[in-house]
Amino acid sequence: MPPELAAAGAGRATSAFAVEADALRRHIEVLAGEIGERNVFRAPALQAAADYIAGQWREQGYQVVCQTYRTRGVLCANLEVTRHGTSRPRELILVGAHYDSVIGSPGANDNGSGVAAMLEISRLFAAAQPARSVRFVAFVNEEPPFFFWGKMGSRVYARAARARGDNIRLMISLETIGYYRDEPGSQRYPPLFRWCYPDRANFIAFVSNFRSRRAMLSAVAAFRSHCALPVEHVSTFAWIPGVAWSDHYSFWRNGYRALMVTDTAFYRYPHYHTAQDTPGKIDYGRLALATQGLYHAFSAMAEGH
Repeated sequence: MPPELAAAGAGRATSAFAVEADALRRHIEVLAGEIGERNVFRAPALQAAADYIAGQWREQGYQVVCQTYRTRGVLCANLEVTRHGTSRPRELILVGAHYDSVIGSPGANDNGSGVAAMLEISRLFAAAQPARSVRFVAFVNEEPPFFFWGKMGSRVYARAARARGDNIRLMISLETIGYYRDEPGSQRYPPLFRWCYPDRANFIAFVSNFRSRRAMLSAVAAFRSHCALPVEHVSTFAWIPGVAWSDHYSFWRNGYRALMVTDTAFYRYPHYHTAQDTPGKIDYGRLALATQGLYHAFSAMAEGH
């Protein structure tokens, strides 16, 4: 990590609302190391991951709610917990991350990093008193062959939320957020984007559709005010490769505002969807900085800023 970022992280290490790199490492080592590849084709591992997440949330003092459904003969579950708001409890900020991994990969960055960040953010919110409710959801079955289709966990969840009339003000998908590089040329983009964004893979990205742009800009501003890690953002078309490739797309399809937070996945990560996506590839220092910044951004959104 660059010295200036390391110093910024160290300066916040004594805060009561601090994210520790070692805590993130422990989560990812369990999910991608001890458990490993986890999907419906390795059902015991998928269940072990769900049990781990639920156990962490219970230790944080939450009541875990399971939304179960069956696919490929396997009982699957989306897991949720909620930090209820004090003055506007029916208004929801929803933070989600998928806990399955693609076939053949242990999924440290995709998406152990997103789950680890979500677990640490929920830990901090357990001691907070937000005005709006903040809900955390661990989604199952994001990866192929379920991606985009009816048995995708977030699609099942978003349809049910719309049917219930859930007042989700913004959904944020934490998707592959743990890999950073400082070398020139380490970051790639879709055509034309490279003329507008840096060529070093040292930033976190906020990605939205046009309808969610205003909420995204507010989140980016809150993140920047609390975090030294560089951040880039874009509102663009869903058909651009990668833009809709996570659980936020399920919420777009059901009429909710949503965005993705990502390290840009295959545009920078050489181990994307491979057997080499292991815990040793993660930059835990910068993942901790990103997680800390996201907590403050979500806190601001939960206050209605």
